[in-house]
Amino acid sequence: MLILAIESSCDETSVAVIKESKVLSNVISTQLFHKKYGGVVPELASRAHLESIISILDESLKEAGCSISEIDAIAVTSMPGLVGSLIVGSNFAKGLSIKYGKPVVPVNHIEGHLFSGCLEDSSLQFPFISLVVSGGHTALFYVESYIKYSLIGSTIDDAAGESFDKVASLLGLPYPGGPEIDKLSQSGKAEAYNFPRPMLQKEDDFNFSFSGLKTSVRYFLKNEFPNGIPENLKPDLSASFQEAVVDVLVRKALNAVNKYKTKNLIVAGGVSANTRLRKKMSDTAKTAGIKLVIPQLDYCMDNAAMIGFLAEKKISFHGLAVFDKLDFTVSPNALRAAKKIKNIN
Repeated sequence: MLILAIESSCDETSVAVIKESKVLSNVISTQLFHKKYGGVVPELASRAHLESIISILDESLKEAGCSISEIDAIAVTSMPGLVGSLIVGSNFAKGLSIKYGKPVVPVNHIEGHLFSGCLEDSSLQFPFISLVVSGGHTALFYVESYIKYSLIGSTIDDAAGESFDKVASLLGLPYPGGPEIDKLSQSGKAEAYNFPRPMLQKEDDFNFSFSGLKTSVRYFLKNEFPNGIPENLKPDLSASFQEAVVDVLVRKALNAVNKYKTKNLIVAGGVSANTRLRKKMSDTAKTAGIKLVIPQLDYCMDNAAMIGFLAEKKISFHGLAVFDKLDFTVSPNALRAAKKIKNIN
C-alpha cells in the first residue's frame, strides 16, 4: 500500500510517501521568514502553505518514484495546530481525494509525534512511555498499541518549547529561541545559576508547568541586570535555564517509566532535537536499563512521514472503507492539563 501524507499544522509544509512502514520520501519546507516577526504569524503561514504545497507534492512524488494515481490513500494532519494552516492541508487532501478517488485518513498531529519513535525503530515493543515535547505541547503518554494509549500528564500552562522561545526573547536572542539557547549553552556552565525545577515534588504527578520557570528567569534578569545582560553571561544563563527544563523532562519521563513498569521510552517532538536533552535522556536511560528511542532530526520536527506511518496503522486496524467520507473538520486545540486528565484516543 502506498500512502501520500500531508502535514501543515504550523510553519512546516511537508509531503511524504510511505510504503509498508518505509519512508520513500519526506519533503519538508520550513517557513524561515517568520524569524523577523519573532514568532509564527498565522495568516502568513497559511498563505505560504498555499504557495508551496503543490510543488512540495510534486517533489515528494518524484523522490518516491511514483505518481498520484498509484497512491492508495491520503493521510493529512487534522489537529491540533493553526486553524488556517490545517485548513490548507486538509482541503488540499480532500481535493486530491475528489479528483483521484482516494480515501483520506485524518491524523492527530500529537499522535504522529507520539509514534514517531516506532517509525525510527521498528523493534520498539509495546507498552512504552512516550514524551511529546514541542513548541506547543508537552505531554506524557502510556502506550499499549497503535490504537490504545492514555494521556497521563500534560502541561498546565506553557509548553517546554514555548518557554525556550520566551526566555530566549528575554535574553535578546532571535526566534526560534530553542536552537539559539541550545547553541549558546554549549559554551556555558549549567551550574552557574540555580533556576527552579517546577512540579517535581510528587513522583506520581506527571503534569508539567514552565510558566513559573520563565517568570523566575524574567525577575532574575530584571533584578540582577537592570542595565542590560552582559553578552559574556548569556551562555551561562542559557545553560542554567536549559538544564532546569531538561531536568524536569528527564525526571518526569523516568518516573512514568517506573510507575507503569515498562522499559521502553520514546522522546519526540521539536524539543527532542535539543542536544542536552538527548544527551541527558540517553545517559539516564542507559543507567536505568531503559530502551530509549529519540527520532532522527527530520522526524523530530513537524513532518509528513510520521503522519503517513500512523495512517497506515489506522488503515490496518479499521480498513480503508471507513475513510471514504470527507466530513472531518480541523481543530486548533492544544493539550493542556485539566483538573482530571482524560484519555484522548
